[in-house]
Amino acid sequence: MGFIGQTLDSFKPTQLRQALSQAISLGMIVTSALMIWKGLMYFTGSESPVVVVLSESMEPGFKRGDILFLHMNKDPIRTGDIVVFNIDGRDIPIVHRVIEVHEHGGTGEVEILTKGDNNSVDDRAMYAHGQRWLQQQHIIGRAIGYLPNVGYLTIIMTEKPIIKYILIGALGLFVLSSTE
Repeated sequence: MGFIGQTLDSFKPTQLRQALSQAISLGMIVTSALMIWKGLMYFTGSESPVVVVLSESMEPGFKRGDILFLHMNKDPIRTGDIVVFNIDGRDIPIVHRVIEVHEHGGTGEVEILTKGDNNSVDDRAMYAHGQRWLQQQHIIGRAIGYLPNVGYLTIIMTEKPIIKYILIGALGLFVLSSTE
């Protein structure tokens, strides 16, 4: 029979049930997290309902590590709104304040200029090459609330990926080692 046969014989039905139960538990945790995220996307109207402030450009209002809650609706963007936007060719969304809005008559098109509260100049230098204004499609959402410093864990995991792998491994071991 050999090693494989002995290993299969030693794998009792109760162990199989326990392994299946653990796998189902892990699947339920992942599925629940995805459902919560998709639900937040639906209710906030934003493709990213929660973001972490990654730089000091919005100090003193928002500090690095603050978590922002976003909402996107049909209301027009106004000067003074704090928005999160994507720039073509960049992966990371940016949190800045709207300093100028140009509305084009009957077309409904809007051009938006942003600036970080802690920056001395507007964001035109950050926009894609040749782009001088943001359009509505660049806006992910408006900041409607925040939690100070809670996002530092995300920043640490991004800057030091080994910590992310240790946390994921520890969570996986916790789920797999649970007896219920």
